[in-house]
Amino acid sequence: MPHYEYFCKVCNKTFTLTLHIAEHDAENPACPHCGSHNIEQRWSTFSAVTSRKSA
Repeated sequence: MPHYEYFCKVCNKTFTLTLHIAEHDAENPACPHCGSHNIEQRWSTFSAVTSRKSA
């Protein structure tokens, strides 16, 4: 499942959520620190797990 990074504009904290794509598209999640929905999504890193080893 994808990890999404958010920034809360009310308490100025960054948090990460693991959501299905359908959950991400459904509604703005609430900040786990203050409960506000006044958040913005931030760019985050991407990683993939594969069965091949890199040289």
